[in-house]
Amino acid sequence: MELEVYTKQGTTAGRTINVADAIFAAEPNEHAVYLAVRAQQTRSRQGTRATKNRALVSGGGKKPWRQKGRGTARAGTTRSPIWRGGGTVFGPQPVQFKYQLPKKVKRLARVSVLSAKAKDNQVRIVEDFTCEQAKTKEMYNVLLNFGLGKNKTLVLVPEHDEKLYTACRNIKNLNVTKATDASTLDLMSCHALLIMEGAVEKLESVLLS
Repeated sequence: MELEVYTKQGTTAGRTINVADAIFAAEPNEHAVYLAVRAQQTRSRQGTRATKNRALVSGGGKKPWRQKGRGTARAGTTRSPIWRGGGTVFGPQPVQFKYQLPKKVKRLARVSVLSAKAKDNQVRIVEDFTCEQAKTKEMYNVLLNFGLGKNKTLVLVPEHDEKLYTACRNIKNLNVTKATDASTLDLMSCHALLIMEGAVEKLESVLLS
């Protein structure tokens, strides 16, 4: 399939680019997208919450009173779970959350989102450009040229560009990432997708391999 190529001024460049149908015109698979998003959100959980059981609570090494003769219940430690200040029984412990997906499913999820956005006319192929002075205003003007001043936008670049990243990092609702690093959640979370011309080849190398 062919997509129109735009300049950073928001006007058409007068030419098109041939993109792979397998990426931008595939049948979206909603379940694969759900699995990929769930996997990423699961892996992002810290899992550091913890409580102290009777072995971890400080103190309690001394028997509070003698075993017999007091008429009260026997006790071996003041850190028993039934005591105030004692340990917690079956409390939460640190855990590493894992949710592994096959490579084909992760690839299918990204292809599904790209195809859905292309179908909804939310994808723009832009000629490769950079910000000469790393100025926020320069990049913000590019967004205004596309009518995306208030929309959540994701820009896919072929390679890391420090000046471009610097110009974009202070703009609300704008994210920039390498085409090879964009996750399903990144693609889904944006309202508009600006793909630099050189990033198309990078996407195809990852998603068609």
